Amino acid sequence: MPELSAAQKHYLNLQKRHRQIVRLSRLLILLFFLGLWEFTSRTGIIDSFVFSSPSKIVRCFWNMVLDKSIFQHLWSTLYETILSFLLVTFFSVLTAVFLWYSKKSSEILDPYLVVLNSLPKSALAPLLIVWLGANQKTIIIAGMSVAIFGSILTLYTNFTSIDEEKIKLIYTLHGTRRHALMKVVLPGSIPAIISNMKVNIGLCLVGVIIGEFLAARKGLGYLIIYSSQVFKMDWLLMSIVLLCIMAMGLYALIHWIEKWCLKILFYF
Repeated sequence: MPELSAAQKHYLNLQKRHRQIVRLSRLLILLFFLGLWEFTSRTGIIDSFVFSSPSKIVRCFWNMVLDKSIFQHLWSTLYETILSFLLVTFFSVLTAVFLWYSKKSSEILDPYLVVLNSLPKSALAPLLIVWLGANQKTIIIAGMSVAIFGSILTLYTNFTSIDEEKIKLIYTLHGTRRHALMKVVLPGSIPAIISNMKVNIGLCLVGVIIGEFLAARKGLGYLIIYSSQVFKMDWLLMSIVLLCIMAMGLYALIHWIEKWCLKILFYF
């Protein structure tokens, strides 16, 4: 490996320093916010019953860890989110491929997809409960409904924007539409598919929480709505914090998958 020049080393050091400053600044902002929250709660500047405090939230979480009640709520929300996310990814890719294959079908279905994507999904949740009952299947479908229509439109748009010259080359070499799909469209759309997955994981989590508000007996969404009804604000804020951590973890997982896939594509 060739030795780096002084200018290159200086540039790399600047970039490393920049990343360190960003990470430190993020940590300091978080610590300042938590410290201010704890201080104002303890001194009575804010009502600790309504706003709770970081120490109360940690104590509440630890008590639920000891009695193991928190794990069923975490697992339920995580399972429903991941399953709805996987189903959204599968069906959105499959539907986008079908629309790309059949231009007539895409022209017929386009206005319906636009309307369904624009519809507030929270309005569908009560209807799903009436149709399917208050069960886990309803929650998973509620999670899917938030993301799937937008995902189909995004992927189909990306499929149709693939370089036409590459597709013409496939046809020139006596390839079929299936060959164009497998050799050009899908490989060229992998970055867009993964980018779409990064959006969908958050949307599925939102949909699952909406479903748990109305049709669950466990899960973080159920814990939020129950604690708000009985004024257990420690539980409510703890659930929100856990949701933030879960969302960051799922996003980081998709980001890692993206880096892994792009590394493989670059290798080939």
